[in-house]
Order: sequence, then C-alpha cells, then structure tokens
Amino acid sequence: MNIPNILTIFRILLVPVFIVFVIDDNLLMAMVIFILAGITDGLDGFIARIFNQRTVIGTYLDPIADKMLLISAYLSLTIKGILPGWLSVVVVSRDIIILAGIAVISLMGKGLDVRPSILSKITTVFQISTIIIALSSLKQYSAFWNSLIILTTVFTIFSGLQYMYRGVKAMGDIE
Repeated sequence: MNIPNILTIFRILLVPVFIVFVIDDNLLMAMVIFILAGITDGLDGFIARIFNQRTVIGTYLDPIADKMLLISAYLSLTIKGILPGWLSVVVVSRDIIILAGIAVISLMGKGLDVRPSILSKITTVFQISTIIIALSSLKQYSAFWNSLIILTTVFTIFSGLQYMYRGVKAMGDIE
C-alpha cells in the first residue's frame, strides 16, 4: 500500500460523503468534497508517476474511483432534480458500455489499449465541469448552463462511440 493507493481509497470513501451532502441539499459542501476528490485524483497520479509508485491495484482502483464519483454525482444530482435525467442516462450508459466492452474483450483473451484518448479527456473535463456548475449558483445563467449540458452530451456520445470503435477493432472485426 503506497500513498497514491491510499489517496485513491480516500477518494472512494468520499463518494458516500458527497452523496449525503447532495441529499441534505448542502451543495456547497458537496462541491467542496467533489473538488477535494478531484485534487486527490490528480495528486495520486502525479505521485505515482514522479516517484514511480504505480501498482497493479492502483491501475484498477483509480478508474473505478473516478467512475464511482462521476456516476454517483450524476445520479444523485438527477434524483434531486438538479440535472436532467436524460443526461445522466447518457453519461452512465457510456460508462457501462465501456466497462462491458472491456470485460467482453478481456474474456475473449484479446488485448486492448484502454488509455483515455484526447476526446475522452475532453469529455471528462465537460462532465466534471457540469457537476461543479450544477453544484454552484452559475447554473442560473441558462444560456451558459444549457450550452454546457449540450456540449457534455455531445462529447460523451462521441467519446463513447470512439471507445466502441476501438473495442470492435480490438476484437478483430474491423481494420
């Protein structure tokens, strides 16, 4: 157990705390927890790279922690009526499709490069920005808020399609 893995586990433990603050309508504290989780995400990756502390368990736990936080945020904010339900369906469905695809490809014994693409990284920025804005008072500016939701949706769909293309290609069905 090293510092990056401890930070990742801490991020996982922040998920229920975030949800409780959302349920209790304490959006400011929910935003603080969400941002703290984001900081630990960046910090664990930085420490793992700089001090050569990458581990097999960290390779699995880090993306799981990220998905737990994002999926929990989208679902809890949708349940509270802060985010539109269809947006959460798009975000969560993309992640489920990606995880199912990775599982199928692994079961087939095929290799797959699951490193995030530039499109996927942009998608993550939009998804995180949407959560932060949803937790803030900035969503009252409807033109900005609506544009952010549309951009998050578009990038989420296109990055999901890109992952699907890469998965089909890894299975050897396309060249």
